Parts: sequence; structure tokens; C-alpha cells
Amino acid sequence: MEEKRFDRNSIIGFVLIFVILIFIMYQNQPDPKVVAADKAKKELVSKEAKAKELEAKTIATATVAVATTGDSIQLAQLQKNLGNFAYSATLPSAKDGLTVIENEVVKLTISNKGGFIVEAVLKKFEKFKKGSGELVELIKNNNAHLNVQLLTSDNRTLNSKDLFFEPTLQKVGADQVLSMKLKAGANEFLEYKYILKPNEYMVDFDIRSQGLNKVLNTSKPLDLEWDLKAYRNEKSIAYENRYNEIYFEHKDGKIDYAGLGQSEEEDLEKPTFIAFKQHFFSSILLSKTPLESAKVTSVNLVQDDKIDTVYTKQYKANIPLAFTSGELDHKMSWYFGPTDYATLKHYDKNLEKIISLGWGVFGWINKFIFIPLFGFLSDYISYGIAIIVFTILIKIAMSPITFKSFLSQAKMKVLRPEIAELGDKFKKDPMKKQQETMKLYNKAGVNPMAGCIPALIQLPFMYASFQFFPSAFELRQKSFLWADDLSSFDEVIKLPFHIPMYGSHISLFPILAAIAIFFYMKMTSGDQQMAAPQQEGMPDMAKMMKIMIYVSPLMMLIFFNSYGAGLSLYNFISNLITIGIMIVIKRYFIDSDKIHSQIQENKLKEPKKQGKFQKKLQEVMEQAEAQKALDKKKK
Repeated sequence: MEEKRFDRNSIIGFVLIFVILIFIMYQNQPDPKVVAADKAKKELVSKEAKAKELEAKTIATATVAVATTGDSIQLAQLQKNLGNFAYSATLPSAKDGLTVIENEVVKLTISNKGGFIVEAVLKKFEKFKKGSGELVELIKNNNAHLNVQLLTSDNRTLNSKDLFFEPTLQKVGADQVLSMKLKAGANEFLEYKYILKPNEYMVDFDIRSQGLNKVLNTSKPLDLEWDLKAYRNEKSIAYENRYNEIYFEHKDGKIDYAGLGQSEEEDLEKPTFIAFKQHFFSSILLSKTPLESAKVTSVNLVQDDKIDTVYTKQYKANIPLAFTSGELDHKMSWYFGPTDYATLKHYDKNLEKIISLGWGVFGWINKFIFIPLFGFLSDYISYGIAIIVFTILIKIAMSPITFKSFLSQAKMKVLRPEIAELGDKFKKDPMKKQQETMKLYNKAGVNPMAGCIPALIQLPFMYASFQFFPSAFELRQKSFLWADDLSSFDEVIKLPFHIPMYGSHISLFPILAAIAIFFYMKMTSGDQQMAAPQQEGMPDMAKMMKIMIYVSPLMMLIFFNSYGAGLSLYNFISNLITIGIMIVIKRYFIDSDKIHSQIQENKLKEPKKQGKFQKKLQEVMEQAEAQKALDKKKK
């Protein structure tokens, strides 16, 4: 038989698709005018920030001078600038002191200046790779700030981050309680209270004031400003940054996120928590009662992953703090810890929902099948073996659906000669051809959609795996064979150059997965082409399958080269098992002669009543042909 060649329409179609993709890429390029305006705006903001920083340094210097020497001139200057809060400058704590609270899992360092956390170290996790000797530090080197903008009754605007708090640390049972007070008098103060319990990543955090109802302007809320410049913690900054975003919970329990664009901004109503998520680690601010509102922004700091290698995102949150009877009193909490499903779920505050498991049925599959099953397996065997066993169990569970799909293909393959005869017989009457083809299917007891439906059922499980493995904290820095980290790419060769879309390394698991996909599609494409005869006016599926045989493995090689090795391992084993199941089914369960005999017997029986789908399909085809005939008459 002469091999079919690509027709002109197919070539034009692929060229058009390519042109459209190029056009979309061109359209998405930033406008030079917008870029210039953004640059000017950033420069202005930077100048203002430097001016404020200089003013803060001047006040801080004067404060230290007063605290150490009691300089009356400096005190007078501070009273002029700070009003009642100049009292804090007279205390011994008015210097750059630090207080540490820590337990078995986290170490927090709080500064006298500003009263906020200046270091947050996770004691059980290393960054970049196992054995690096560098612990994960969510906060360090001035990358995060917490500030309350204080509007005083004498029309001053002060920033708590520039002022000195007085620390008091005590033990209450097994808990460590740290009180940080910004004083405006002996009994007038703004207090941050930190309570750290043993073995907990969660820190109770209260903000309250005492005796400030006459010192502060209480007619409108004070702004709580929290910002964090997220450090890179993983081997691939581009892969890590793909999952870095702001999540938040509304009062009704709905979880939402700000997005992954270059710059994202959201206005929140009644949020109960705001999470600065960093793929495998998160910094989360929670409130015991819903906040009135908040505004969050996220700016992408990785423009070129070969140059921008330190920070991933710049996060900011602005939260109005309302007064109650002239005073502040807000019960809150901080979480500094892993973005691990089990750990977050332990707190029973919906925090586990910041982990992207997919929407709808995909999320249900991950939540109720993948997570419990993989968690059970990984408790008893190594993570690499657990992925293999996990994949085998999933494929065995799906094997009845796979069997039905292959059986349907076999039936369609047996009927193909008769369908071809109908095509030749009614070549000039497409309407009659479609009607007779549907009658043949009905007589033979064959549903042309029976092969598609099982495949569609398997799609949610495939998509769920694309959400599950990148989010699986358990895989972080777990090795298997040549992969030293199943949550990152399994580099076997470092390239001396960078290939666009591919990277500067070669990962082996994506290559194995691509080979498995190639052979699977090669083995099935013939049956699918034989099973699905060319329909009038429909795309040539045989040509499309020939293209997909090579496109699918190529996509696996390109896009999965920098993905986590765990996902590539899953895809490799999954396709390998599918090939094995397909060979077994074809060899031991599907007999073409027997199927042919059964179909012939079915033809002799009274035709089955058409199903709703088949009936509707036939009606649609009849209407289409009738409309076509009407259009011809009009011409």
C-alpha cells in the first residue's frame, strides 16, 4: 500500500500554528515605554527609601547616644522628632541588642530595634543540597521587616522598625515568652509578644498597646507592614521560583493566591492568614480573628536564572490594625517552616491548602489517593522504591480501564475492512456513508467512543501526578540511583553552554521517560490508525499520530530536563508498565478471530437500541449534511 504523504492543508496548518506561537511570544514582550516608566518609578521609590533610611539612622544614633551618655541635647532633639516615644531612648535597651528564642526545630532572633524577627533558621533542613552544611534561613541579613506605622496625636508619623523595644524573656512551663515593648512612658507602650512552644514551627504573636489612647491618633487604623525578600533554597532557582507565590484565606475558608506574574497585587477582604510561600518552605502570618482587609504584592526577582541566583520573589503585605476602645489588641501567629502537607495539616487551620494539588477532581485524587498511598509506602521503603511501587499499584488499579480501551481498539480494527467498503460504496454520498457506518456499529455491538472514554478516565490521574510530585516535600534531598535529590533534576552531565528551553545540563530520567513514551506510542499508533478510519471532513488521525510519536518524547526531553527527578521517574515507570500490560493483554486476552466471530454473531441478532450519545451524534451529522445540501442549492 502506498504510504500517505502530508497534504498541503496539513503543512499550512502546522505553519500557521508556528506563526501564531511566534506572534504570541512577540506580543508578550514588555512595552519599552512601560519598562522605562517602571524604571523611573523604582528609582524614585529607591531615593525616598534612602532618605527615610538616613533619617532612621540619625534617630538611631541619637537614641544610642542618649541611652549611653544621657546627652540632654540629643534627648531634646529626639523629643522633637519622636514626641512621647523619645522615652524609649532613655532606656538601657536602646541599642542594637538581640534576643534568641529556639526549640528543637526553629531558631528565631529578635532585634531590639524594631522588635521584629531578624533571623529565622530551620534547624532540620539544609539548603541547595544534602550535606551542604548550610541551614535553611528564611530570614537573615535584613531581608525581612515588620513595621507598624504610628500616627501620633500630635501629627507625627513614626515607624516602629526604626525605634528601640525593651525585651523581657521568661519561661512559662516549657514555653518561651518574649515581650518586646516600645515605650512612650513607664506604663505606656506598644507590645509584641512572642510565645514559642517545644517542637513547634508556629509562634504565637500578639500585638497590643497600653495607655497609648492619648499618644496615638486612634481615629483610623494603623498600618502593619510586612515584607520579605525570599532567599533561594533549592538547586534550581527557576524550578523553585515556579512554585513561589502568595496564598491567603478568606473568612469563608476559601483559599486563593496572587499569581505568578512579574508583578502581582491583590486587595483582600477579611483574610485569616497570608502566606509567603517558597515552594518547600513558607512564612505565614495568621490572625485568630479575620482581619478587616489587607493588600499584598509579589514581584518576581528572577529575570535571568544565570544571573539572578540569590533571591526569588519580593513579597509585601499591608494590613490595617483597628483600635478597640482606643487600644490595639490583635491575637496572631507566625509560621516559619516546611511547606509539608502533614506538618501544615497538623495545625488544623487550612494551611495545607497552600500546597497546589490541583482543582476539582485532580485535587481529590491527590488528597485521598496519592498522598495517603505514597505516605504509607514511604514509611516502610526508600522514596525511590516507593515511587516505583506507587506507580505499579496505580497502573494495576487502572488496568481494567486499559483493557477496555485495547479491547475497543481491537473491535474497531476488525470492523475496519467493512467500514472501508462502506466508504467506497457511498463515496459520493457522505450522509448515507455516516448512516450506514452507525448502523454497522449498532449491529456489531461496537461503541466507537468506547476506546476514548477509558483514556479520558485516566487523564485526571496523569494530571494529578503533575501536581503531586512537584509538591511532595518528602522527596526533597532524597536520593535514588544517580539522582541525589528526587525533588530536583537528576543531572548526569554538566554542559559547558546553555541550550534555550533545555538548560545547561542533561538529566537521565527524562531521557528514559522519553524513550518509554516513544516505544509506547510506536506500539499503539498502528492499532489506533487501524481502529479509526478516516472520516469525511475530519483531520487525518494517522498523520497526527505519526507526528505525535516524535513530538511527545521531544517535549518530555525539553520540558522535563529541569523538573524534579521524582516526576520523570514516575512517568518512565508508568509508560514501561503500560507497555508491559499492553503486551500481556494483546498476547493472552485479545483474540482477533474470536472478536470477529462475536461481531458476526452480533450482526445476526436484533440490533441494540441506540444509546443517547450515538443517537445524538447521528442527529447532528444528519443536520450538518442537510445544511450542507441547503447551502449548495442556494449557490
